[in-house]
Amino acid sequence: MAIIRRLVVSPPLMNSASPCASERDQLQELFDSPYTGAVTTRTATLTGFRETPEHTVALANESISSVNSYGYSPHPLATYLDYVEVILASATSRSTKPFIISITPSSPISLASMLDSIQGLRAKFRDGEGATSHIGVELNTSCPNIKGSPPPAYNIPGLTPILDVLAEYFWRDPTLVIGLKLPPYTYSTQFDELVQAISAYSRRDPSSSDGSRRLNPFAFLTSTNTLGHTLFFAEQAATAGATAPFAPSPRNAVVISDDAASDPPDFALPTVLGGMAGEALHPLALGNVYTLRRLLDAHDDPSLREISIVGVGGVTTRAAHIRMRRAGAAVVACATILVREGVKVLEKLSIAGNY
Repeated sequence: MAIIRRLVVSPPLMNSASPCASERDQLQELFDSPYTGAVTTRTATLTGFRETPEHTVALANESISSVNSYGYSPHPLATYLDYVEVILASATSRSTKPFIISITPSSPISLASMLDSIQGLRAKFRDGEGATSHIGVELNTSCPNIKGSPPPAYNIPGLTPILDVLAEYFWRDPTLVIGLKLPPYTYSTQFDELVQAISAYSRRDPSSSDGSRRLNPFAFLTSTNTLGHTLFFAEQAATAGATAPFAPSPRNAVVISDDAASDPPDFALPTVLGGMAGEALHPLALGNVYTLRRLLDAHDDPSLREISIVGVGGVTTRAAHIRMRRAGAAVVACATILVREGVKVLEKLSIAGNY
């Protein structure tokens, strides 16, 4: 079990925001699994993202890796709020399993509107009462596939206005559990700049009796999203229909013919370039989780030491799960393996004991 501020994640395993969490039936299946401690929705915008057949995924044929050209969900945030409301309303009263609603805004104004809607849903469930919550928020700062819009977390000054809005909503309601989904970083100053930016939002906890305890608006960091500008040739990709039982949309699946390598263009994705995930990303993801955990633990501000890490990237086996926990993740999430094998694979990834 892991506790992320007010979210109880037991067991500490879940899906990451991906097309595998697009539809209500997918979310219900994830929620019903005894091997998920939380469920993350696919990243939504306020009004929905225009998805075309170019937005798809290709699975590697020699490893459990993938490359995708997806953007965000075609469903607007309101759709996911409806899905979450129905699923939580039908859950048993004993369930503590939370939803993490993944969002991304086009502006600080749209973010405020999204947070108002999420807070409206939380109010229906009286989610701010008691010691635990059933609804958290994850800001996706890291999709590499949006043309003309690089991942905001690579540009901290550009990210700051968004962090300002999140912090404002948190200090209005400190029961709101907020996290940031990060891109893969590849050099030390990127980590340093992020941690420095986050630290600026710490304050004294207003609920602390003596005013000595400090609190940061950001309860968790999800690390890491896919690595952009990666390429699979057609001969590197498996036939999606034969290996992807949990694929989000068969009509968008990439099907590679036997002679695809000789047919121009001979790339696995219609867009050629996309975001890499799965086993190929695993060492970089481990390094990101390890580095973030060490920086947070070494920080002078105790509120940063309390931030949890959700580790994502190449968790395709129980051994990979254990490695991610050893690197510093309190909770572990996966996506590529879900595309290949479906929700049943979570049983194979589960671990017992303390890591």
